[in-house]
Amino acid sequence: MAQKPSIPKGTRDFSPSQMVRRNYIFDTIKDVFRLYGFQPIETPAMENLSTLMGKYGEEGDKLLFKILNSGDFVSKVSEDLYNEKNSNKLTTKISEKGLRYDLTVPFARYVVQNRNDITFPFKRYQIQPVWRADRPQKGRYREFYQCDVDVIGSNSLLNEAELVQIIDDVFKRLQINTLVKINNRKILAGIAETIGEADRIIDITVAIDKLDKIGLEKVNAEMIAKGISATAVEKLQPILELQGTTSEKLTQIEKVIGATEVGAKGISEMKTLFEYLDNFELETEVELDLTLARGLNYYTGAIFEVKSKDIQIGSICGGGRYDDLTGIFGMPNVSGVGVSFGAERIYDVLVQQDSFPKESLEITKVMFVNFGEKEEVYCLPVLAELRKNGVNAEIFPGSSKMKKQMNYANRKEIPFVILAGDSEIEANKFTLKNMDSGEQQLVTSKELIKILS
Repeated sequence: MAQKPSIPKGTRDFSPSQMVRRNYIFDTIKDVFRLYGFQPIETPAMENLSTLMGKYGEEGDKLLFKILNSGDFVSKVSEDLYNEKNSNKLTTKISEKGLRYDLTVPFARYVVQNRNDITFPFKRYQIQPVWRADRPQKGRYREFYQCDVDVIGSNSLLNEAELVQIIDDVFKRLQINTLVKINNRKILAGIAETIGEADRIIDITVAIDKLDKIGLEKVNAEMIAKGISATAVEKLQPILELQGTTSEKLTQIEKVIGATEVGAKGISEMKTLFEYLDNFELETEVELDLTLARGLNYYTGAIFEVKSKDIQIGSICGGGRYDDLTGIFGMPNVSGVGVSFGAERIYDVLVQQDSFPKESLEITKVMFVNFGEKEEVYCLPVLAELRKNGVNAEIFPGSSKMKKQMNYANRKEIPFVILAGDSEIEANKFTLKNMDSGEQQLVTSKELIKILS
């Protein structure tokens, strides 16, 4: 009995019509990246586990897809280790590589390896798939694309301001109404210090990052479960519930954490960033959100999260400043900042909004109906001429029944068909049929090219 074909959970096939839409998203994002002087790179799908482990926190490490070593991968495992049933110890012996979890850590590795060939500040973009061993659910997949844009080798907050412009540009072109939330990890560190839990900044940010998903009560419970004192959690409540404009929030938080060196630095950076943004005519709404934490450990400064205002879905873009990500690879004190656009969620938003373009450069615009060998000879030169003029065109391969050929054109949503039978050949013309309206017109080859071009 033949095996029923399937794909792993959390992965998907994409049909031609889906790929047309996905490429529309990718091409739109690439166009904006290039406008701001960013250049493309690519890195391998798999990295050494030593590159990936420890960069995403304990929770991130658990979500790494690990690749078994080639050949007899159990040969290096002692019987005692095997019988110990300790998966973490066993993994180090049988797996040396893993699928990349994101594009940022591989980018840092790339920068260090290619430092002598790179012009700093280095502005790169990268659009490739990443993999996470997460529980598949709506809007969350195990294999998905990230569209990253980063600048490394510059401390200037003008970079953060340009990233907000890029976000605004991308979503303006995609016609998605968005809200950009901004915070600063230094402010969060100042808060942790003020409430007496300076050494628990990671536990606090990981918990706060779940605020939208699980609510304040469960966030508080998680912090207490991780050993953060009830007193500290209580002191945190007014900060998490701060309201007002960005200016008002900064004034209020400055009164609370301004005495801490790190908190004051974070507030100063936010003031500078929002002063930059005041000079831009942004269509997207931008706000300071002091509950925004971003769970990844490598963020050290400004952090960003973008949400659709019209469609209920998770963040569709996010990122932040990382001051020393390259330091773990032996190149310290090189600051970078970047954001990542989530293509899958952007796709879902555009589907729900029904706002994908109706026409695409990747869809066949016209098809020649094939009546036979004589007709093929008559049509082929004009088919070639249409393609030279940039018209996506094809001829049905073989003189099948008219119904089958028209069915083919309908299923592929080809907007025009060309018919050339005996009467058209005798008149040295072609019948052009609009598949939507059913309207037909008899035209010369030159008129045909002019109409379709």
